[in-house]
Amino acid sequence: MLSRVAAVKAPRTHNRRRVTGSSGRRRKGRESEPQRSNMSRRVFTSAVLLIVVMMCCSSGTVTAQANEPTSDPNYKWKDVKDEDGGVTVESLGVPGLLKVGSDVFAVAEAQCKKNGESDIFTGIASQIITKDKADKPMEVSNGAEDKAQVLEKYHSAAVKKVDVSRPTTVMQGNDIYMLVGKYSPTAADENRGAGDGGFLLLKGEVSADESGGGKRIKWKYTTDVPRASFGELDSWTGFIGGGGSGIETKDRTLLFPVQGTKKKGEAQNDEKAVSLLIYTLKDTKSWTLSKEVPDGGCSDPSVVEWGEDKKLMMMTACDDGRRRVYESGDKGDSWTEALGTLSRVWGNKKGEEVKAVRSGFITATIDGVEGNRNVMLVTLPVYSKEDSKKVTGNGKGELHLWLTDNTHIVDIGSVSGDDDVAA
Repeated sequence: MLSRVAAVKAPRTHNRRRVTGSSGRRRKGRESEPQRSNMSRRVFTSAVLLIVVMMCCSSGTVTAQANEPTSDPNYKWKDVKDEDGGVTVESLGVPGLLKVGSDVFAVAEAQCKKNGESDIFTGIASQIITKDKADKPMEVSNGAEDKAQVLEKYHSAAVKKVDVSRPTTVMQGNDIYMLVGKYSPTAADENRGAGDGGFLLLKGEVSADESGGGKRIKWKYTTDVPRASFGELDSWTGFIGGGGSGIETKDRTLLFPVQGTKKKGEAQNDEKAVSLLIYTLKDTKSWTLSKEVPDGGCSDPSVVEWGEDKKLMMMTACDDGRRRVYESGDKGDSWTEALGTLSRVWGNKKGEEVKAVRSGFITATIDGVEGNRNVMLVTLPVYSKEDSKKVTGNGKGELHLWLTDNTHIVDIGSVSGDDDVAA
């Protein structure tokens, strides 16, 4: 399996993410938030293939530097292991892989719980994946308490935790940026709207782990994304990040996939999900929200750059049971469905209370094939008829890898282990 793609070199391999669960724990008072994918302390097995791909990459020298963002002094990051009373990382969700120089890191949302308490709060965990272990399954959640950080906000004499969700990472030169959703439990859930949450932009750096566990990413700079970027907030009922990875374009724009919700009808809970982008120039001070894709009910976006013209391609999971793919050549100011190529090729699992699952979606280059051929790699869960049966099936499915040049599509096969939960 690995030998079939070992020659792939993928300069944008941080766009890969593994989805291992379709539902996650909910925090108290956040019933309206969409369920998260989580690893439930499972093995990060299906990341192995992509890690091998990434390890084949040469780490070119990058000299461009972004302007330093202004960090909000009221935000402070704290190691989970320093929490009074002890904290357990219950599960990891919305995982992604990030290549920093010659190092590869797994980055995920960490769902934490204080010992003896029931409420869940979230932070960010990161762990280096070493080259000598890249061909073996590894338990990323082992020792997660030593690798996770939580965010606190100081206001007057009060200190409160800020839940962060769906981390979306991108490299700009040597700098690590991450967009996260934020939520501070202050208002009653029924009175909460799009203006009560928002996004934070983080900047991190690789540092040595004091516990002797190798390198880790520590988040240093934290700033709010201006709410004015979202336009008329009354038309939106919420925003969450896409998770996984964003893109740095040639003009050094940082671009992130996001998911919004809008009112669909008059009923209180009659809402539709939409997929779109949010992006900022290199100064990270001004942000723009793109147009949404044409079809409502499409969620869990993942995005790549493709082709000589560097058009954007966004894959979404839609309510009609299909994976729709959209193209844009103007940073999401207009979208066209990629009919006849990738759109509607893949489907979603159907059934009662089934939640959408994000796809893994990256670009890569295969050396020595028609002058270093460019391809896209897609990972999605596949369910057999037996898996779909409530009585005899295990419901886990298998995580499959596909390779496509936007004309032909090849199913490489399963990249998950027998005991892994694909979705």
